[in-house]
Amino acid sequence: MNAVEIEEAISELAEQPFDAKEFPYLFIQAFGAKSTTIKRLRKGDTNGSDLGGVLQRNNIHIVTCPAGEVTATLTALQNSSATRKGKVKFVVATDGTDLHAADMNSGEVVACEFKDFPDHFGFFLPLAGISTIKQIRESAFVFRATSRLTRSFWSLSYLCSICL
Repeated sequence: MNAVEIEEAISELAEQPFDAKEFPYLFIQAFGAKSTTIKRLRKGDTNGSDLGGVLQRNNIHIVTCPAGEVTATLTALQNSSATRKGKVKFVVATDGTDLHAADMNSGEVVACEFKDFPDHFGFFLPLAGISTIKQIRESAFVFRATSRLTRSFWSLSYLCSICL
């Protein structure tokens, strides 16, 4: 997946009603995880979470939690032995109202309302194997706007070509 496809998938996910059971899988899938990877995580074959969430080795440990427990859950994820053992890059905690995430390598943290997490999709691009620099991650909203303008331009171009 490229950054535009990821942005679209994440934006769509944020617009759907929050489903605590499905969110971790949909989040991982939005960053390009294959269906076989998701199936194995669901089945438990490769899910190494010790906190009742979803842990994909060398990638992410994500937990949905009860309302108001996002900060405590993120701390538990950061201190989890499974997180360390699984060499996780990112930890994510959400209750469907708020979303907090941490980059386990840099220590950088994102804390936002759930509906706004697509504004931070650049922070998570390494989940898809896309290297970023801090300026790009922080300019994700500019990328999103540019992406939408480009799609609008091509749609308008197509419509104009039909009319001519």
